[in-house]
Amino acid sequence: MSRTLFIADLHLCHEEPAITAGFLRFLQREAPHCDALYILGDLFEAWIGDDDPNPLHQQVAAALHALPVPVFFIHGNRDFLLGHDFARASGMTLLPEEQVLDLYGHRVLIMHGDTLCTDDQGYQRFRAKVHQRWLQKLFLSLPLFIRKRIAAQMRADSKQANQHKSVSIMDVNQDAVAAAMTRQQVLLLIHGHTHRPAVHPLMVMNQPAQRAVLGAWHTQGSMIQLDASGLQLIDFAF
Repeated sequence: MSRTLFIADLHLCHEEPAITAGFLRFLQREAPHCDALYILGDLFEAWIGDDDPNPLHQQVAAALHALPVPVFFIHGNRDFLLGHDFARASGMTLLPEEQVLDLYGHRVLIMHGDTLCTDDQGYQRFRAKVHQRWLQKLFLSLPLFIRKRIAAQMRADSKQANQHKSVSIMDVNQDAVAAAMTRQQVLLLIHGHTHRPAVHPLMVMNQPAQRAVLGAWHTQGSMIQLDASGLQLIDFAF
């Protein structure tokens, strides 16, 4: 059966070996039996540069490169610095933050999803700052140990800030969703980021539409399967 798989928000790190093991099993057992795999950001908990000699990164790159199907990647808010060197090592194709696909008669917009959370103005200001190319180049030019310290402090600050934000403010803004889907002329949107897996019906351009949200890989895996019959959100054990 022809199908395409989508995943996001694995947040791979040394502190969560069960998630890494589950992902590697997914790559061995599930991913080879699809037309393509799309990773919609936050594959890793943090990324401080392709030159980081992290054995976990090398292990994941080798497993992805071994897949017999094409792999595509959209940056998340945790791994937005992932670059062309790691992409080459893993055999992934890097995509822009919004990509429209035509699959099995469906026109679908894919993205990480953080740009849809426009009610969280503090985060959007932070995002705009760290996505400046000059600042990224400056950060990547720093010694590795300094980058590690900065990244750790930024994660701590983010965790602290999110404790004081309401649940609703960290979710997508419905007007932003409708605007993105209208701009791209699609009736199907797939994204991650919010860690709130669901398939939401909505109206876009006066037509029935769907917004499908991938789950994070905390205690189980989450994927979306798209084929000629439509879309399925699937949870599975590691």
